[in-house]
Amino acid sequence: MDMNILVTGSKGQLGSELQELSANSGKQHFFFYDLPELDITNQDLVDRVCREHDINVMVNCAAYTAVDKAEADVETAFRVNRDGSAVLASCAKERNALLVHISTDYVFNGESCTPYRVNAPATPLGVYGKSKWEGEERVRQIAPSYMIIRTSWLYSAYGANFVKTMLRLGAERQMLNVVDDQIGTPTYAGDLAAAIVTILEHYDCSKQYRETYHYSNEGVCSWYDFAVAIMDLSGLSCKVLPVSSAHYPQIAPRPSFSVLDKSAIKQEWGVEIPYWRVSLASLLEKIQPRATE
Repeated sequence: MDMNILVTGSKGQLGSELQELSANSGKQHFFFYDLPELDITNQDLVDRVCREHDINVMVNCAAYTAVDKAEADVETAFRVNRDGSAVLASCAKERNALLVHISTDYVFNGESCTPYRVNAPATPLGVYGKSKWEGEERVRQIAPSYMIIRTSWLYSAYGANFVKTMLRLGAERQMLNVVDDQIGTPTYAGDLAAAIVTILEHYDCSKQYRETYHYSNEGVCSWYDFAVAIMDLSGLSCKVLPVSSAHYPQIAPRPSFSVLDKSAIKQEWGVEIPYWRVSLASLLEKIQPRATE
């Protein structure tokens, strides 16, 4: 069956990676939208776009992701992450469409010492996490068919992210301090985009799904470990020193442990997930070919 797929937040990291993959999408017809053409909090506009393209799948990559700024800009964070999700879910209900909704490890408080399973209690610490959790709940309450995919530590060739920041600072400085007491797993947005495309290639459009999944790359590391790997694989000589989070107080609290259990998405969809360092090397080869030869 041909699928007409609306991707919101198409200029972000994940949306941009989906655009790259869409060139070989076969029966999947993608329609990419971002601000200012499409505001996901505008119900009439979302409904009109979905009617125009006869949309039967939506992939919501749009979100308010400024974690620290959200602590003061509470209204905007909830308007986008909660209310925007409800608008898309309402459109999905009207059209009997599947909604693939991207969420975050920030719905957890980081107090676990084992990977978070999809049914673990959500206890977000800050405004960003709370707004994303309430967005998830709106999707569950309204959409007839949905897949919520939580991810963590997203990076890509697009936009601002930790990898690009480390590459810039590593080229400018001889030494950097990076926290070593926040543990999780980096996620290459290209891998997540490929997983989404794989799921959409195999899902049964006659069925209704009410599923929550986790996706990050395989393995576990700290931000310090991640930074060391970036310098190592990119050939930069900048020395990275481990420090505690107390050295870098931030406005919004961060989960100290946010490793995600990915068994459900692997078992149900046969998704193969690369090890985080392998995916990091792939990304660096893409954006820094000479530095990684």
